[in-house]
Amino acid sequence: MPLKKPKPVVEYRNYYLPSSFPVLLLTGSNWTISDIRSENLHFHNCLEIGICHSHDGTLEFYNGLSIPFSAGDITCIPRNIPHTTYSSPSVKSRWSYLFFDQRQLFRDILPPDFSFNMIHDDIHKYLIPNGASSRIPLLAQASIEELSAEKPDHQLIKSYLFALYMEIIRFQDKYAVNYNVENTPPPWQNPPISGISSLSITPALDFIEDNYMNKFPVDKLSELCHMSPTHFRRSFQAVMHTSPLNYLNTIRIMNACNLLRNTNHTILNISVMTGFSTLSNFNRHFNEMMKVSPKEYRKQTLQGRKPGEVPSIIEYSGWMEPD
Repeated sequence: MPLKKPKPVVEYRNYYLPSSFPVLLLTGSNWTISDIRSENLHFHNCLEIGICHSHDGTLEFYNGLSIPFSAGDITCIPRNIPHTTYSSPSVKSRWSYLFFDQRQLFRDILPPDFSFNMIHDDIHKYLIPNGASSRIPLLAQASIEELSAEKPDHQLIKSYLFALYMEIIRFQDKYAVNYNVENTPPPWQNPPISGISSLSITPALDFIEDNYMNKFPVDKLSELCHMSPTHFRRSFQAVMHTSPLNYLNTIRIMNACNLLRNTNHTILNISVMTGFSTLSNFNRHFNEMMKVSPKEYRKQTLQGRKPGEVPSIIEYSGWMEPD
């Protein structure tokens, strides 16, 4: 009897960024991507902007779709889009990565009805080729340099990132019909990951990220994905390796950790702010996931921090080493 081929794994790399400044920079000489193609795709809960400093390779997405990259290119991957990166044979491309939550970072700049949803239907819009824009590389590099400074100016970084974000949106709109994608097979002509398109549950992941603090039925998620409740639960389990409810509670607890570390809110208030119906329910889920109580977690994370010290950006991370 032939052995079953292992199902590909889709990894969720969680970045819970400080609520006061939801930005993370990963850069340096150790940030090189090997020429070995990972069997696993991964996706993030925030916007990822990558700057390729050297060499070339391939950016691969769900269902086997891929686009080549080279030195000087910039990638812009929205949250909840499965992908992986690998270099050409015998080389290691060097990258810098900017992760930020544009909804939180720009909430006092953009109007309440601004649509933060980025392109989901054309992978070619996730890559800005070298030379295609004069402003985007300059703004990305300015952001990296200021974030790397001994005393970074958060207001200046925010202005750089806002201009960068708006330039990327402009670029995507400008080039909406200018790419020749005749040789790129449409998603439905490729076998889906794990028998199910990992992109099919993206609306549910987006909704959870934006509404974890509210109460809503799981059936709401299946409606967003245009599936029956039973099919949605099976699809979600196949991609995420957990149930929708467990995933929702995980997102709530991770946000609670962020609030415990970065604010003076009471534990009761934090339980309400993260969507738990009762304090006892919050404590139970927190203990199950973090193996300590919320009170003890706050105490442990504050130990060793100087009075009034603002935590460093690099302290908040989900994926801190190159693949």
